[in-house]
Amino acid sequence: MPRVPFLLAVACAAAVALACGDDDPPATTAPTTTRATETPAGLTTEVPATSTAAGTTEATAAPSAVSAFEPVMQAYPVVAGSRPHDVAPAPDGGVWYTGQGNGTLGWLDPATGEVREIELGPGSSPHGVIQGPDGDAWITDGGQNAIVRVDAETEAVEVFSLPADRPRANLNTAAFDGGGRIWFTGQNGVYGVFDPATEEMQVFDAPRGRGPYGIAAAPNGDVYYASLAGSYLGAIDLESGAVTELDPPTAGAGVRRVWFDSLGNAWIAEWNAGQVGRYDPASGQWAEWPLPGNAQAYAVYVDEADRVWLTDFGANAIVLFDPTTEGFTTFDLPSNPSNVRQLLGRAGEVWGAESAADSLVVIRY
Repeated sequence: MPRVPFLLAVACAAAVALACGDDDPPATTAPTTTRATETPAGLTTEVPATSTAAGTTEATAAPSAVSAFEPVMQAYPVVAGSRPHDVAPAPDGGVWYTGQGNGTLGWLDPATGEVREIELGPGSSPHGVIQGPDGDAWITDGGQNAIVRVDAETEAVEVFSLPADRPRANLNTAAFDGGGRIWFTGQNGVYGVFDPATEEMQVFDAPRGRGPYGIAAAPNGDVYYASLAGSYLGAIDLESGAVTELDPPTAGAGVRRVWFDSLGNAWIAEWNAGQVGRYDPASGQWAEWPLPGNAQAYAVYVDEADRVWLTDFGANAIVLFDPTTEGFTTFDLPSNPSNVRQLLGRAGEVWGAESAADSLVVIRY
């Protein structure tokens, strides 16, 4: 199993120097990046870095028998104490992130390192963020027990509270279906749907109680969620709201996050089992692969080439799984611990948030 060590010197950019605080003094150089490629299966190759320009290092790539793409990792500091949890590409080329530690939606400009923050409201503790069909940021806010929309242009904030009889849902993540409604999970045993057009909200009790966590929409608009405590994948009937419980082959796997490939297969991160799983809705068939080492698979994201990216708390790394070769490549994260809890991206980029290090990290390929 190839392992690619990324040695990153992460510094505070001038635009956010004041936000870094006395305990994290700004450096005088920009964040550095490294580049590497996958190596043939069974080999471990350390890729020596060579300086090419001020503030940037590139690696001499080892020959690859897996693919020709050359991933480059870069880290960006954000506001100290913000504890960024989830990230989402913004329509203007920036990147949104939820500041769970300070109740904000952050915005990062990858070109300059500039960071802005938007206050979400009293008691806010945001968890997930996604870009909606309208281009706005949609946030699951556990502190406010609400779905929050932030206008991408004006940064105006709208708060849509859950019904009074659904307090402390512990909101986690959200996904839009094919009809423009946003579905969401609450780890305290609920899932629900909100229609932005009518502002109607419905909240349902989840099968097996506590556990709903990650959620995602398939290419056809169907919505599935992952139950961590319940250890199942839930397929939601978009008309009735009823859920079909789909159990992976490994009992007690701890299904934490879910994402779909272009063929409509659901990929899941199995936290307890340290595995990546695949469910094919067309055939009803499952497959599972254990990650290398003593893994704890947290997040999962499938890119535009149907490569599967995961975060591994056990290895403090981002792990790439190639479904065509069934091989893994491990990318060491720059901070230890990093605690990257979610991945999301756009063509050519995979983004995550180092919640333990107040930093965002991207792999470009």
